[in-house]
Amino acid sequence: MLKRYMLSLKSTGISPYIWTILGILPFYFIFQSTSTVEIIVGIFLTILFFIFYRAAYISRGWTVYLWTCILIGFSITTTILYSYVYFAFFIAYLIGNIRGRITFLTLYVIHLVGTTISINLTFFLQEKLFLKQLPFVIIIWISVILLPFSIRNKKELGQLEEKLEDANKRISELGKLEERQRIARDLHDTLGQKLSLIGLKSDLARKLIYKDPEQARIELKDVQQTARTALNEVRKMVSQMRGVRLNEEMFHVKQILKAAGIKMEKEPDTSLANVSLFTENILSMCLKEAVTNVVKHSGATHCHISIEQSWDEISITVQDNGKGTLSQRDFVKGHGLIGMRERLEFVNGSLEIKAQEGTTLIITVPIDVKQAEKEELK
Repeated sequence: MLKRYMLSLKSTGISPYIWTILGILPFYFIFQSTSTVEIIVGIFLTILFFIFYRAAYISRGWTVYLWTCILIGFSITTTILYSYVYFAFFIAYLIGNIRGRITFLTLYVIHLVGTTISINLTFFLQEKLFLKQLPFVIIIWISVILLPFSIRNKKELGQLEEKLEDANKRISELGKLEERQRIARDLHDTLGQKLSLIGLKSDLARKLIYKDPEQARIELKDVQQTARTALNEVRKMVSQMRGVRLNEEMFHVKQILKAAGIKMEKEPDTSLANVSLFTENILSMCLKEAVTNVVKHSGATHCHISIEQSWDEISITVQDNGKGTLSQRDFVKGHGLIGMRERLEFVNGSLEIKAQEGTTLIITVPIDVKQAEKEELK
């Protein structure tokens, strides 16, 4: 039971020992009084404070104003009568957890004004117990000013991080769904057609095996060749599905450009940091598509590839000295540009085309550091 209570206090972001001390401390100040009536009243006020504090913490709507204003009244009373100002810390934490902006600001101002008045009034009354703890009173007053905003900003930051994590999960799920759809299309386009052809030719060979053995042998030879072609296509699909690193793709890019008689001016640095395999695979596919466009459509003799990484994004530039025929309008004409843009959308990336003294493709993706760190820990 005690362990569960300490864990609940620790979840507030403040040491449970501080909460415990602040909860016991009012009784020390109450028993400094010489009047039995004041001691009884002080104990009664302290018990009521914690009961109402619980009610204020779970309340919603207009009742938040009611309970919080009552608590502020208790805090002012204990400050003036018993020189105990530390209830203001509890209320500051409570106000910091209020969601509504108007409610938060209203109660923040009321609490700050009430605490300031009670501290100044007690100071001018020259209460000895109050003056002895003056440094701690100043700390509490500063907490009343800063703590509500600190807690509120922390909660808002936590909510934004949760939304970002949910968005990243949705992006990841969309990426998986798109990959499944792509695999289904590839299987249908490759294996589906090939297996149908094998089935037709096998039936034809079975019918011709006695009527025309020579033609049956030709059909069976076609079946064999079709089966080998299908097997090669399946192997190619599997190799593409496993994911390609950027340095592996750069090796293939050099071979493609060399075979096409296009000179690569300078080999870029492909070493990346804090980049997930999923993002790097998308970059590799986009780079391959961009270079394929250079070879097929540009008529270029030189190709310049640069890869730059900053703290928040990666940029790949593919520039050729060709005809400069590609433009933004070619997104509706093919050239693999639509596929490139769709892949980049999964990682919130972008694709830009510039047709000036050749064609320049600029591929940019943000770095998801959290996702990269997760994959490194696996």
